[in-house]
Amino acid sequence: MYEYPERMPNNINDGQKQASAALTFDKTKLYFTSLREDGYGGQDIYYTKKDAKNKWQRPINIGATINTPYDEEGIFISLDGNTLYFSSNGHNTMGGFDIFKSEYKDGSWTNPVNLGYPINTPDDDVFFTMAASGQRGYYSSKKKDGFGGQDVYMIAFLGASKPMIVNAGEVHFAYLKAAPQPAHRIEQNTILEGVILDSETLTPLQATIEIIDNSKNELMANFESNSNSGAYLISLKPGMNYGISVSKKEYLFHSENFDIPEDAEAKKIQKDILLKKVEVGIKIVLNNIFFDFNKSTLRDESVAELDRLYKLLDELPTLKIEISGHTDNIGSASYNQSLSENRAKAVVNYLTGKGISKERLLFEGYGFSQPIASNDTAAGRQQNRRTEFKVLEK
Repeated sequence: MYEYPERMPNNINDGQKQASAALTFDKTKLYFTSLREDGYGGQDIYYTKKDAKNKWQRPINIGATINTPYDEEGIFISLDGNTLYFSSNGHNTMGGFDIFKSEYKDGSWTNPVNLGYPINTPDDDVFFTMAASGQRGYYSSKKKDGFGGQDVYMIAFLGASKPMIVNAGEVHFAYLKAAPQPAHRIEQNTILEGVILDSETLTPLQATIEIIDNSKNELMANFESNSNSGAYLISLKPGMNYGISVSKKEYLFHSENFDIPEDAEAKKIQKDILLKKVEVGIKIVLNNIFFDFNKSTLRDESVAELDRLYKLLDELPTLKIEISGHTDNIGSASYNQSLSENRAKAVVNYLTGKGISKERLLFEGYGFSQPIASNDTAAGRQQNRRTEFKVLEK
């Protein structure tokens, strides 16, 4: 027989929102999420203990090691009370909520570890629980191969741990087996991985990586590469156009574009990124600036990249740059020169419209006179159709 639910004391239920809770095995400590004025922002994880009179004490914030300015959700505490699983859309996520693990050692919680792909994806992965045997786990995720909305998935931990590098190259986890899936096509993510290095010294860099949904100009996730190796890993689901930006103080940002079709097969892309310091003469390709076909009209998908360039100019007020347009060799030289110049001018107009002084911006069209790849292939022509900026003064 089940008992009626009993409301917890007011000192626990006095936040704006209490959404998730986990009770230790001995029932003397309760972890829960709450949105409160004394938090770090968004929902934080709190804990409360029972006193000698069996009353719940005033809740205490678990601290900044676990909590972030974003939301924490879906708490699970191990049987011994020393391992905490939770979801967060802060820390180093692949996108949305990811599941993290932290252990209580020497009187404090360790830095959360992202459980990594294939458990975590760019979608929301929440409410992880571990079976008492430690051989299976269950969690909720919204995946394209599901039945719709959030589905419940089971993962099995098969034998000894096998290394799987995720995110910043720090996490090692077992291969996992998903529960049986619906009959329709299983989503096949593209895995992008590599290292971020100084372009001159090839020293590994801890840099900030942002993943943008270009179709919506929305930030999907941001995290940092490994501080020791510069390694990173990103899982990209099909059917989206991704803008990826890598930035670090005193360096020019680097951007990449990945337009992954809905029917794309699973594959792994190795992409090492060399960041360049701000020096006169340095050129950077703006891979996420897009124009309408045969026009100089900036498409909406360009906004995030343009704003990154604006931010760079705003942070370095003495920086003076040239914006240049380039084309492939299809069409006449005069037509391509005019098209490339008008596209470069469109970028300058956007930046001056945001408040950047005209004296800091030059624009030039080079047509197909400066190719960076062969014009004999479609892939080469695509690389040649580009917008660049060059540092003139710093």
